[in-house]
Amino acid sequence: MRDSELFGHVTAVAPGKVNLSLRVGPARSDGYHEVATLYYAVSLYEEVVASPRSDGAITVSLSERSSFTSVEHQDPLSGGTVPAQMPLDKNNLAHQAAVLLRRALQERDAATLSFPGAERPSYGVDLTITKNVPIAGGMGGGSADAAATLVACSALWEAGLTKEQLADLGARLGADVPFAIFGGAAVGQGIGDNLSPLLARGELHLVIVPARTGLSTPEVYKKLDSMRELAGLRADQPELDDDLVRAACAADAEMITTLMSNDLQAAAVAMLPELDDMMDAGMAEGAMQGMVSGSGPTLMFLARDASAASQLATGLQERLDVWAIPVSGPAAGARLL
Repeated sequence: MRDSELFGHVTAVAPGKVNLSLRVGPARSDGYHEVATLYYAVSLYEEVVASPRSDGAITVSLSERSSFTSVEHQDPLSGGTVPAQMPLDKNNLAHQAAVLLRRALQERDAATLSFPGAERPSYGVDLTITKNVPIAGGMGGGSADAAATLVACSALWEAGLTKEQLADLGARLGADVPFAIFGGAAVGQGIGDNLSPLLARGELHLVIVPARTGLSTPEVYKKLDSMRELAGLRADQPELDDDLVRAACAADAEMITTLMSNDLQAAAVAMLPELDDMMDAGMAEGAMQGMVSGSGPTLMFLARDASAASQLATGLQERLDVWAIPVSGPAAGARLL
């Protein structure tokens, strides 16, 4: 008897991530940028519950337990902020992941279930997402939803696929999806989807501070291109610092502090100047280092240990009246509960 028959559903989780370093190279002809990044999965998990449907439909809903359900975005025309709800239709990455997996399984069925009268599964599913990773915050929350969906639906539909096969499918949805499937720590190259896993030992402790306003990842990259063009700077082929990779493997917070960097930070701060003040506040409260996470606007602060992270989170909440979340890593990748 499979889990879905016993419990009526399958549950999977996948981690959010930070980029301990993000180097951005020139834009490619397909609109993406060459990057060299150090992915680090953290203990902030998205949860997806997959429940079977007999009619072949795919639906997405948000759990009432979600910490994040919407975000404000900057209006590029007015400069003001407008509220934006997380999409629950085909624009949601979890929905796209389920459709992608269903299509792959239907193609496999067409090749293997060729005898007359063969009953083919409907591959319908209700997806319920509990969001614990900030929306539009540069932590790969949508990609984690997609990763958890692939793992949950693969189990629900008894697909018999490996994590490597699911990661290959997930790469079609975005560079962060394969990493959310594997978790841990990894070097990402190409557009971030060419992963080289790292054997990381020890733990790092960070504090995550979601911004009140979200940023569009494509818009942040466009802003970086514009700023470079205005400054007459040429984007070189991106490379990671070998010392940073070694420090991440050894969980050497002192060394990481001196080497962590993010080429997108200046663009994110230019779009949301309040981030600069928030980073200054984090340093004043005792952070070893602070940086924009990925394309932002979520901020991450490196702390010396778990106790220091807890104290830093409390200090930031009191000083800035924000939500500050202590996390650790490297966290495990997508898995069934």
